[in-house]
Amino acid sequence: MSKAQHPSSVLYAGNRPFPQLAACEHFAGSEKMLRKALQIQTELAVNAQPVFDISADCEDGAPAGREREHAEMIAGLILSDENRYGRIGVRIHDVRHPVWRDELETLIARAGQRVAYIVLPKAEMADDVLTQIAALDELRSRHGIARDIPVHVLIETPGALHQAWDIARLPHVEVLDFGLMDFVSSYHGAIPASAMRSPGQFEHVLVARAKCEIASAALGNGIVPSHNVTTEIRDASVVREDARRARQEFGFLRMWSIHPSQILPIVEAMRPDFAEVSEAAGLLSAAQNADWGPIQWEGKLHDRASYRYYWELLQRARATGMDIPDDAHMRFFS
Repeated sequence: MSKAQHPSSVLYAGNRPFPQLAACEHFAGSEKMLRKALQIQTELAVNAQPVFDISADCEDGAPAGREREHAEMIAGLILSDENRYGRIGVRIHDVRHPVWRDELETLIARAGQRVAYIVLPKAEMADDVLTQIAALDELRSRHGIARDIPVHVLIETPGALHQAWDIARLPHVEVLDFGLMDFVSSYHGAIPASAMRSPGQFEHVLVARAKCEIASAALGNGIVPSHNVTTEIRDASVVREDARRARQEFGFLRMWSIHPSQILPIVEAMRPDFAEVSEAAGLLSAAQNADWGPIQWEGKLHDRASYRYYWELLQRARATGMDIPDDAHMRFFS
């Protein structure tokens, strides 16, 4: 085996690599806010790598009765030169809404080659998600789109939470998102409104249980758990602390933003520890020099199991705009 062999080609033989996504998913609905998000995405990019994705909203963001025109506008932005990094996904309406097929048809027919992912909301069960995935695949086939289009699924009903593991195993699914507001509302007043914000959202037993189950189902099936929004848009410390708790206490690797001021606090809180990044860079370089066989590193034995951990950590560090030591950057990201 060549010493120059890349970790992505060595460490996942027979297994699907874990999706490496930006730590922040910024939602915007109107054309004005989407263009602003694209501008910020370019401004914050590090080494031509965006530190957040943009989710264009056809659901809550679309004017009632003008859903098709809204989808057309989003498709146009996806195809535009403003979309420098190809990281715009789209949330369509749920499976029970009469316009979801038209929205999906518009998006795939026009922008299926460039849309980053499709977000599916308000599923009650795994079959709801499968219905929309089947429609997506039919449209891909009809329009000659060979690439897989990833699917992100919002878990925001008790039924979807109950079937989270089944949903996480469906084809093309790469993210489980937690929809906190709709989830709390679906409990008919049994969960207080205080659980929609901090600290209640981390302490109410039913909500904390939902977060644990979503993160467990996602990570247990090799996909990314994405944390719900924070409604605070003025105090960056609240946003940062919510992101930190989501990451460190519940295992979420990604989080929604609903205002430009939330993007950087989320990205910063989701970053790995700098000391671990330095350790990962050195260890992986030594492992590559040893043809990815077992090595001794700082008095401890390591093999491909720990290499996978540190490789994914190094990728997360890069996705959040952290500095990667020069040697490791040249080896693994040039």
